[in-house]
Amino acid sequence: MAPKKVDRSARREEILAAAVRVFARKGFAATRIDDVAREADIGKGSVYLYFDSRDALLSAAFEAFAARSRTVLQQTREGTAPPLERLGSLVRSVLSALADDPELARILLDLWSSGREESQLSLDMPSVYSEYRTAIAELLGEAEAEGTVREGPREHYATVIVGAIEGCLLQWLLDPRLPVTELAEPILDVCVEGLRRRKEA
Repeated sequence: MAPKKVDRSARREEILAAAVRVFARKGFAATRIDDVAREADIGKGSVYLYFDSRDALLSAAFEAFAARSRTVLQQTREGTAPPLERLGSLVRSVLSALADDPELARILLDLWSSGREESQLSLDMPSVYSEYRTAIAELLGEAEAEGTVREGPREHYATVIVGAIEGCLLQWLLDPRLPVTELAEPILDVCVEGLRRRKEA
């Protein structure tokens, strides 16, 4: 009987998903390839057929995260709804995506809190934040041009909005009882509605 063919792409994704679960549970520093192999229910050597190190697993996990982030931002930029509606959709999408993938969010928190240098991360977080700030500032610029929001330092406003999202995510990771996906509307109420241009009396 011929040996069963393995779907390499599916197996790679299984190993990557197992690694993310273990990194989130044990922390990156404490995780070994053996742990990932056990979680994936395969031999240690099989992991090395797809990833040559823990760092390679981390790189692949964050590349998947970065790809999802790029997709969300592209959809935001290409949307046809009014800019503040697209901004609302962006905030909701970011909170929902990380709520659906809490293990990856926990790995980020683990790496930041352990002092792992940004240069060692496979994901350039300053660039990711910059892309989000730029997209939000562009939306605020569009809203300003149509007279929906008042003029102001939209790059600074964008930084505050990103900070509000990240702050809510951090609190949720530390206290999972928080209804993180329900916080999109309060973020928009506090950070965006306050920028709306008031109609003349």
